[in-house]
Amino acid sequence: MAKGFQSRRALVFAVLWTLLLSFFFAKVEVQIEGAAGWAANLPTWRIEHHWMLDLFWGGRPMTGYHVWVFPCMALFFHFPLAFDAHWSWRAEARVIGCVMMFWVSEDFLWFALNPAFGLEHFSPQWIPWHKHWWGPAPTDYWVYLAVALLMFYLSSRPKRSRYL
Repeated sequence: MAKGFQSRRALVFAVLWTLLLSFFFAKVEVQIEGAAGWAANLPTWRIEHHWMLDLFWGGRPMTGYHVWVFPCMALFFHFPLAFDAHWSWRAEARVIGCVMMFWVSEDFLWFALNPAFGLEHFSPQWIPWHKHWWGPAPTDYWVYLAVALLMFYLSSRPKRSRYL
């Protein structure tokens, strides 16, 4: 069996660990936000409308909460690389894939586990902060999961060049 990031077993473990982390963080956010998603009732600043939010943020408001929680989680996912003092393009691809999968699964679990929502309310009419949907899920889910799968592939494919 291949070692390190090339191992399928390591990838499966990373994916399962990421899903476990997303479950725990979704439970934390349900406690923090309650029924008011996207930090609607939190004591934080908000930018509701800006053309860059439409371009890069799916039209959702930017909040002080999200400005800090997104890079904080990215840093947590990079911790194994810092702890081991090892960085590579493969490792970075694995981390990016895990971060993207984390946010999609955490967001979905927030709805599924939140007593104010549940799966019966997982639709555009109940979730105004997800403005764009493709079928049964927000557009972000499809895009981020596709990128995550690409990153997982790149992180575990056989080594062919000195850059990966």
